[in-house]
Amino acid sequence: MQTDEDFVVDAVITWVDGNDQKHKQKMAGFLENSSFLDTKSIGMRYDQVNEIEFSVKSILKYAKFVRNIYIVTDNQTPDFLKDIEKAKIEYPTVFIVDHRTIFSGYHQYLPTFNSLSIESLLYKIPNLSEHFLYFNDDFFILNKTTATDFFIKRVPIIRGRWKLFHEDIWHKKLKAFFQDFLGKKKNSYSHNQGLQKSAKFLKMEKYILPKHTPSSLRKSTLSNYFEKHSNVLEKNIKYRFRHPSQFVCHSLSNHLEIKKNTFIFKKDCQLIYLQNYKKPFFWIKLKLNYMAKDQNKLFLCMQSLNQSSEKKLQYIKSWLYNKYQ
Repeated sequence: MQTDEDFVVDAVITWVDGNDQKHKQKMAGFLENSSFLDTKSIGMRYDQVNEIEFSVKSILKYAKFVRNIYIVTDNQTPDFLKDIEKAKIEYPTVFIVDHRTIFSGYHQYLPTFNSLSIESLLYKIPNLSEHFLYFNDDFFILNKTTATDFFIKRVPIIRGRWKLFHEDIWHKKLKAFFQDFLGKKKNSYSHNQGLQKSAKFLKMEKYILPKHTPSSLRKSTLSNYFEKHSNVLEKNIKYRFRHPSQFVCHSLSNHLEIKKNTFIFKKDCQLIYLQNYKKPFFWIKLKLNYMAKDQNKLFLCMQSLNQSSEKKLQYIKSWLYNKYQ
């Protein structure tokens, strides 16, 4: 039986440097139209402004209970870790995990440019602890946290809101009807649908819509499920780009825990979220300098930072540097 002393938590961050020309060339080989590489939607999903450095530093500063931080990527290394000898001294608990490692036995699906496929195999990271936190590279911890902000009595805290499935909401049902009638029904991946799918095939009546906060996961929850349903796993990892049939793996984990009643639900996400960088400068400053002082706010997400103007980006990066130095 485990004791509090041997309760270990790791953190996992998925990352890609979409500005890397080698990565772009690799992606171009699997696109029907390589000009798609220059579109805004590709930029929003793959481009980065080195925010991962501050994501890592935020964990090291405000989540000192975390044992190791694993950065999962495709033969790339963030700038702040490229000096190997320096990284060993300054970041001894930060490790790079290549896609080939977690896709062992599934190399036919590499290379992949699909975060849904990658996320489905995070539980296969070697030496990963049973309890781990999953971060996107634009997630940051704002204030001091302890393991009990993520797990209570060893079960995960799930943050979000209970929601009805889209087909059970009258106005979404009506919208879908007219889209179908007019022949405008989209056959592309929808993130909200991806979050709902696992709850549906687990035969739940509603689902939890998570916010942009780290996910508290248990390795055994995923490994046990996929061991029994290997076909489900393989179907979810075979697409190199997002596909309408895919589900979000951390949502699957949440709903598996809910089915077993091994979870703690928390409606307050304790989150500050920035996405619209077209808003006035004072609004961004207000969010960062006033709201971030609220000790109840534990998490910050700054999505699509690469879409920010240069002036605002310089201010935000300066704020991050001062916050996490």
